Amino acid sequence: MQQTTFQISKMDCSAEEQMIRMKLDGLAIIQGLDFDIPHRQLIVYHSGNPDVIIQRINSLQFDASVINSTEVNNFNIIDNKSRERKLLMQVLTINLLFFIVELTAGFIASSMGLVADSLDMLADSIIYGLALWAVGRAISTKKNIAKVAGYFQLALAAFGSIEVIRRFVGHGPIPYYQTMIFISILALIANGTCLYLLQKSKNKEAHIRASSICTSNDVIVNSGVILAGVLVFLTSSRYPDLIIGIIVFVVVGQGAVKMLKL
Repeated sequence: MQQTTFQISKMDCSAEEQMIRMKLDGLAIIQGLDFDIPHRQLIVYHSGNPDVIIQRINSLQFDASVINSTEVNNFNIIDNKSRERKLLMQVLTINLLFFIVELTAGFIASSMGLVADSLDMLADSIIYGLALWAVGRAISTKKNIAKVAGYFQLALAAFGSIEVIRRFVGHGPIPYYQTMIFISILALIANGTCLYLLQKSKNKEAHIRASSICTSNDVIVNSGVILAGVLVFLTSSRYPDLIIGIIVFVVVGQGAVKMLKL
């Protein structure tokens, strides 16, 4: 049996881990997976040539490369499926809740930044939901559900981008910056809570490193909306909100494309 270690430079958090798991699901040569998110590495226990493994990972555009590959006599990966299901359910609930909160607040405050951030929450919810639902399902069923979810997410991103463009060329209302800032701070706390729940079972050192890596993307998004809210206040203009909105919609669209590649 082979033990191959992959460096995956764009594996930032548990959402990417779930995408990789689904992408590799069904490969008969794979005996086990051991993820190390803090170091952005994946150890795969397998038979045969690892080329097909890296090809599947790279189809997600996660920039994977082989660090080393050695022969092993056995491997031991602790099976914590019930605990992982519980954690996934918790973070799924938090993400869905804040998707609804941010989407509602976005429409009330006329903020495309909040609406876009809510779709980012929805994107994570889809990943965690698929990971939960897919347990024990046929591979073809998992792929079909991922495809539907990807198209749905892509459609929402496209609709949001069109609305941002419409407001750019039109005369949309100035967003309520107070709501933008307040809700984004709550979303930032929610993201931190999710990451804590996902990483609390690991040692403290790994937890700290993993949290700093995993929160980077979500912190940038939440901070971007907060900054846009401040700029709306200072300039009395809707443009800062529209700019952050289109940026996040593009990120959500890219996530949808990766989903479709599952």
